[in-house]
Amino acid sequence: MAVPRLFVDAPFAPQGRLALDAAQGRYLATVLRLGAGAPLKVFNGVDGEWAARVEDAGRRGVTLVLDAPMRPQTAALDLMLCFSPVKRHGTDLIVEKATELGVRTLRPVIVRRTNSDSVRTDRLRAIAIEAAEQTGRCDLPAVHEALPLVRLLEEWGPERRLLFADEAGDAASLMTVLQTVAPGAPLALLTGPEGGFDPEERRVLRALPFVTPVSLGPRILRAETAVIAALALIQAHWGDWRGGA
Repeated sequence: MAVPRLFVDAPFAPQGRLALDAAQGRYLATVLRLGAGAPLKVFNGVDGEWAARVEDAGRRGVTLVLDAPMRPQTAALDLMLCFSPVKRHGTDLIVEKATELGVRTLRPVIVRRTNSDSVRTDRLRAIAIEAAEQTGRCDLPAVHEALPLVRLLEEWGPERRLLFADEAGDAASLMTVLQTVAPGAPLALLTGPEGGFDPEERRVLRALPFVTPVSLGPRILRAETAVIAALALIQAHWGDWRGGA
């Protein structure tokens, strides 16, 4: 069995001890059936990845002891995903795949056609943590509270280019636009809801100097598919997939 990998929200130090919360303890002891001495990999988003082992797994909980660092702390490139929440499963999928694809910041955005009653940031963060554990990331994406589109645009820093996935189909292709973006420069992607952006939102977005509308091809994509396809292209042409990295 592969060595389990776990996010632990605590500072790391050689021979330090980590008391896991109840949910993590149950997962290790009941689901994975790990006992004293079992090896793990742990990370906290600050101190890199460390080798650890189970010191105690009893009724009072599970305690780990840290052995040594394995990988230094790394941070994802400065890529922000601004997305309209969709129905629950779709939003979960967006957060999971965006984490796997190396997004640094996740920002839910409420637009006129957003089809979601609420956005639970704590739930989205839990999904991001699980995806980071599985994908080998040493950092976690920041998960922000949902904002109305108007407020997002009012607070936008002009140094960050915003690529607006415009389903109208008359924008330049994303691949073409990415040729004009400096590798590593702050970048953001904005994707819409199931029903797309309404005409007034499209007009406002296209009038802003920091917004570039982009096309994701000749077919109409589901909201979740659009996020995954666009992020894959961005990482291949702008991000940490370039040159086989």
